[in-house]
Amino acid sequence: MKNRILTLVAFGLVIVNVHAQQTASLQAKEQKAPKLGKDPVAQVIAAMTDDEKASLLMGTGMPGYDGITPTPGVNEGRIPGAASLTYEIKRLGIPAIVLADGPAGLRISPTRKNDKNTYYCTAFPVGTALASTWNLPLIENVGKAMGQEVKEYGVDVLLAPALNIHRNPLCGRNFEYYSEDPLISGKTAAAIVNGIESNGVGTSVKHFAANNQESNRLGVNANVSERAMREIYLRGFEHVIKEAQPWTVMSSYNLVDGTYTSARKDLLTDILRDEWGFKGLVMTDWFGGFSGLESLKTSTSDVAAQLSAGNDLLMPGIPAQKKAILDNMKSGKLPREVVDKNIKRILEIVLESPTMKAYKFSDKPNLKANAQVTRDAAAEGMILLKNDEKTLPFSKKDKRVAVFGVTSYNFISGGTGSGNVNEAYTVSLLDGLANNGFKIDDELKSKYVPYTQKFDAEEVARKEKEGVLFLANRLPELDLERDLINKKAAESEIAIITIGRNAGEGADRKVANDFDLADDEQKLINSVSSAFHKLNKKVVVILNIGGVIETASWKDRVDAILLAWQPGQEGGNSVADVFSGKVNPSGKLTMTWPANYSDTPSAKNFPGIPADNPKNVNYEEGVYVGYRYFNTFNVKPSFEFGFGKSYTTFEYSGIKLSDKSFKDKITVSVTVKNTGKIAGKEVVQVYLSAPTKSIDKPKSELKAFGKTKSLKPGESQTVALTISAKDLASFLESENAWIADAGTYTVSIGASSLDIKQSATFQLASDLAVEKTHPAFKLTAPLNELKASK
Repeated sequence: MKNRILTLVAFGLVIVNVHAQQTASLQAKEQKAPKLGKDPVAQVIAAMTDDEKASLLMGTGMPGYDGITPTPGVNEGRIPGAASLTYEIKRLGIPAIVLADGPAGLRISPTRKNDKNTYYCTAFPVGTALASTWNLPLIENVGKAMGQEVKEYGVDVLLAPALNIHRNPLCGRNFEYYSEDPLISGKTAAAIVNGIESNGVGTSVKHFAANNQESNRLGVNANVSERAMREIYLRGFEHVIKEAQPWTVMSSYNLVDGTYTSARKDLLTDILRDEWGFKGLVMTDWFGGFSGLESLKTSTSDVAAQLSAGNDLLMPGIPAQKKAILDNMKSGKLPREVVDKNIKRILEIVLESPTMKAYKFSDKPNLKANAQVTRDAAAEGMILLKNDEKTLPFSKKDKRVAVFGVTSYNFISGGTGSGNVNEAYTVSLLDGLANNGFKIDDELKSKYVPYTQKFDAEEVARKEKEGVLFLANRLPELDLERDLINKKAAESEIAIITIGRNAGEGADRKVANDFDLADDEQKLINSVSSAFHKLNKKVVVILNIGGVIETASWKDRVDAILLAWQPGQEGGNSVADVFSGKVNPSGKLTMTWPANYSDTPSAKNFPGIPADNPKNVNYEEGVYVGYRYFNTFNVKPSFEFGFGKSYTTFEYSGIKLSDKSFKDKITVSVTVKNTGKIAGKEVVQVYLSAPTKSIDKPKSELKAFGKTKSLKPGESQTVALTISAKDLASFLESENAWIADAGTYTVSIGASSLDIKQSATFQLASDLAVEKTHPAFKLTAPLNELKASK
């Protein structure tokens, strides 16, 4: 607070100087000289010329890029590799602040011209991995480590976190996002924001909202009902705004019900600010409001609509937008009071920034300590999907391990695009196992390493050419001779097969050879499993992936499956920690894994029409996204939402409710006991089933969760969680309100959404209008929305 006051005083002193040296350049005919008063920010705004205001409402372009293509020789800005800067107005003491990606850690250039120093950042686990921990204090600690690097490398705002809903498993950026469920998404994002911003730097919560695909992401229109928007696609954002109050929010590329999100007043002002109480600024995504990158050269976004809707900052900014702002200000289409309000929000963020406070950043964050943070977080986010006959943990370090699969030797730390990080190293699975003392088969290594190294070199060269929208190719599996595999089965104690997937910004995934395994991968699993099982030896599959893949067709052929996600730069060490039993896996799925892609409720409406370049996508599944669909309509998944095994076992008992009748809130408690022989953690999931008097509803919905401490064998812990009035309510469009129906509510506590351990009921005596809202999201086309029977 003291620093903020001093900074405001500094702004005041600047105004005194400006006032004393007023010139014709201040457009005296249009603007009166400012009067000194108690609000220096208002005085700075009053002292600004129209040209300065127009400049401050945009970024300064995308440093080092012409559009989104790397351009050698172009100035890369104050921090090379950063995404953009705000505009500097020296005469008023307004500095440029630096904004940089991204969700898995800071993304800046690791090397600089004529500079022998390096500027590597930590690659933390991707969003799906972090959310899978269900451990909010741990996630906040990851945020603290991220924020420390942001601050010490001279960046003011990190363009993260990203919390769009996993509407469909093929979305190319699902690895950045957390879940199909808004509670998990919002709570995870709030923890990350609180951690990052504890360093005195900002975040940008994105992409607001309904940005659930990459196909034609700049121009696709999402036809979605208000109920689905509020219950599914906005609810996570509401959690993070109310629980963390981030510095900034980033509007998304897409249109919703016919209007760009960056130009929707109902979204950016009525809901975000008036209903939720957001205090910060809203910026566009990079080139948000343009129908496509090709349109940058021939048109501009509707700047008047964007700024008037409450989108304060246009990023990264192009000259045509500045001209449009000035023209609209002159014509009156863009009122000055709107512009001044936008400017005020920008200046308030500038005031809070390390740059404004002249923070002397070191360029030396604690990368060693942060490597341990990412190693621990990645291990806790790993999910044991299968473990027949206690295949894992494997601790026979005197026995040889046969390591198959190209990804074992070329481990994937994270996805591509703005979610990528330039880390100093990635620990491969091979190195992680070796670091933990395991004996690795050298003959397999001699075949795989040259093959993967050649491919990796080709990918690096292609990435340098294609820039931020580089998309990784899949490396086909080596066609190993059957005799070699049989030999390895005889010589080794256990086999590991790693299956890898990578995706990222700019394109969605495909079903063939991506969601579904490729033929070469199926062949590898068949061949290795057949050879090892003939000798009564085990096969473990490790999934080094960012999003969901098909498992139903092959999971019965292997003995154990460990979902490692894309676990950051220490990934190989983290996998080895779990594989060896040093860490007991405690992760749980935050999304449903369908048996077949076609079982996904949005499959017939993804990515939209026409499929090759969709202009419209209909959200016909409504609120029935993920487990809300699978569990309500009794569609059996391969692995359900909330699922995850452990090396130990847990018993649930003694469910209690604080009251049998609901008033303002109700607390549910349950005791969890470790009944196994190994210490471990358990995630307690609270699901609520509501009466369906007013509207159809999912069978049950996640309303609270908590994670136990590490429980020793025989140790118990009682976990208490609270359900609020809004948790009871559904959104009724006809009432513009969240309404809870009178009747009986069932609270179910589970180890997953299908594995329910304890249940209890309470009563709501009469219908409860929990919250009135502004009208929003009027449909512009008919929507045949899925309904469950009441």
